Amino acid sequence: MNIIKKTIELSDGRTIEIETGKLAKQADGSVVVKMGNTMLLAAVTCAKEAKEDVDFMPLQVEYKEKYAAAGRYPGGFMKREGRASDYEVLVARLIDRALRPLFPEDFHAEVYVVVNLISADKDIMPDALAGLAASAALSVSDIPFGGPISEVRVARINGELKINPNYSEVEQADIDIIVAATYDNIMMVEGEMKEVSEHDMLEAIKFAHAEIKKHCAMQMELSKETGKEQKRTYCHETNDEELRAAVQHFCYDKCYAIAKSNTAKHERSDAFDALKEQFIETIPEEEREEKQAMIDRYYHAVEKEAMRNMILDEGIRLDGRNTTQIRPIWCEVDYLPAAHGSAVFTRGETQSLTTVTLGTKLDQKEVDDVLVQDTQQFVLHYNFPPFSTGEARPMRGTSRREVGHGNLAWRALKPMVPIDEENPYAVRVVSDILESNGSSSMATVCAGTLALMDAGIQLKKPVSGIAMGLITDSKTKKYAVLSDILGDEDHLGDMDFKVTGTKDGITATQMDIKVDGLPYEVLEQALEQARQGRLHIMGEMLKTLSTPRPEFKPHVPRIEQIIIPKDFIGAVIGTGGKVIQEIQKVTDTTITITEEGENGIVEIFGTSKEGIDAALNWIKGITTIPEVGAVYTGKVTSILEFGAFVEILPGKEGLLHISEMAWKKTAKVEDLVHSGDEVTVKLLEVDERTGKLRLSIRALQEKPEGYVEPERRQRPSGNRDRDRRGGGGHGSRDRRR
Repeated sequence: MNIIKKTIELSDGRTIEIETGKLAKQADGSVVVKMGNTMLLAAVTCAKEAKEDVDFMPLQVEYKEKYAAAGRYPGGFMKREGRASDYEVLVARLIDRALRPLFPEDFHAEVYVVVNLISADKDIMPDALAGLAASAALSVSDIPFGGPISEVRVARINGELKINPNYSEVEQADIDIIVAATYDNIMMVEGEMKEVSEHDMLEAIKFAHAEIKKHCAMQMELSKETGKEQKRTYCHETNDEELRAAVQHFCYDKCYAIAKSNTAKHERSDAFDALKEQFIETIPEEEREEKQAMIDRYYHAVEKEAMRNMILDEGIRLDGRNTTQIRPIWCEVDYLPAAHGSAVFTRGETQSLTTVTLGTKLDQKEVDDVLVQDTQQFVLHYNFPPFSTGEARPMRGTSRREVGHGNLAWRALKPMVPIDEENPYAVRVVSDILESNGSSSMATVCAGTLALMDAGIQLKKPVSGIAMGLITDSKTKKYAVLSDILGDEDHLGDMDFKVTGTKDGITATQMDIKVDGLPYEVLEQALEQARQGRLHIMGEMLKTLSTPRPEFKPHVPRIEQIIIPKDFIGAVIGTGGKVIQEIQKVTDTTITITEEGENGIVEIFGTSKEGIDAALNWIKGITTIPEVGAVYTGKVTSILEFGAFVEILPGKEGLLHISEMAWKKTAKVEDLVHSGDEVTVKLLEVDERTGKLRLSIRALQEKPEGYVEPERRQRPSGNRDRDRRGGGGHGSRDRRR
């Protein structure tokens, strides 16, 4: 084995080790990246040739965490790793978005990148190492690739920026972003912040890039030592320069005119398609099939060039706006009367219908990843059906794009959604995109804000979002930063930069850059333009609903919360859950109990106030300690020769002796009370040794004038024992007697 190892030293003395030549040697390239006890195995393979008629980069990235890495069993019946979790999908997307722009435009062979977590230190975050592992595997292969790249996490903790912090440190951070870059250029940024300024975000990106340069330099050395500096040759495109020139000459001016016609998305798309068909008709019929793929490619390039030149030369965009204008916005709340909260947010040809549903702790999302086991009180789901873009295709399972866009919107809103003591509800936001022409994830943020306020969730501050674009010309050095981009401007442009925030700062961001050499001055301009844009959008939103509704809607289930001593949790639950299940069944409520310190937090969730009050009183009864001298109204549960048992509180019975039923002499218990009667009694005594309760009715009645207490006859010992056995305690009496 030709094993090669390299080490990267972080500023705080921690190290990252990269090893190649030991594992997975039949892959085109493989490495093991190690930090502490965390180890990632990355392997890359590439098809020898491209499939016929493929004119795109068929890259597939998979990230998988092995439960054995952390010494855990997978959940579920099969006890094996299954479909990718949301977290694994998100990490795979982080890798994909950084690598994809760096493959040659004419390279179309299938490339597979697989990164496995094979050993896990419970306090080290592996996602920050995954991009480095994938790039290093490509660097020791002969696959054509414009890297290397690396990804690092940057967190600001107590005002200090840190590279690749631990789980425990990130919890205290007000900036938490992952940055991907080559030695020269930023490629991707994603993360969340707690209302930080644009300047602070830019400083964090620069801080990350300085570290990434060290990672890239090390990978260049690794590539050289493995003899993989020279990449494989390939020929994946057939070109015809004469045909290319013909497409340019016939179509450019017409494309420019269509681009400038200020038409709607589908009308414009139909016009572009019609123009391409006009050109195809100029080609001899027998040559059309052979040249179709080249015509498609050349025409796409002309369409892209016309659109970009129109923006750079005239400052006019496809829908007639200038570079800073935001599309028309209209909003509506309470659109769905049966939902707990709802909103429609429409910006141009992008529309989100968003709902809010409130639930109990039992409805919280359970996270059971390899390294994270937790619950999420606030969740957000994003759906992108084909009809939103007018496509006629079937709906499948949740796509990676839907997971990614939903995660971005969730991060944007999460800092502003009250949880725990401020809000006992589990909160689910669902955004269904009904129309899409750019920035649907940002429409989700805006609609989510309105729907949450409509539901009566007391958001700390409203959040809005905007997607920024960029058009550049490397020859003339011209560039244009675009606010609120269209789908075509994203597809044909050089940057997709999403920024969300409140009026006071940024809460989340996601940036993908498709060009080399983007100066920080351009990013700074984009951030400032984004700030102005999202403040304008927020102003339009707040015209519809400026503050959260003060109350929940009438049909929203209510939650009542009480705190009980921890020692009473078992009594409320009962053996095998018998007591709590009975309370829920009788009162038609849902009850959760959470142990916190010396207390139990009891939450009662229901649609009926009467049911909630009944459950509340039931639980109070179970957890109330009877007080001597207090008066209770209870039910007679059983009759004995010498008295009756009365349940004065749920599960707490006391003995009402025949002598305490009335001042007058009573021959038979049944002369005064019967089983099932409701009686008012006073608690005379709690036996310190046994906890049994002694009750009295006559203590609540006025003593007759001249009354003399009769002498009591000493009962036989058997009767005394029976009387002694009859007292009640804190728990329920054995009813089998």
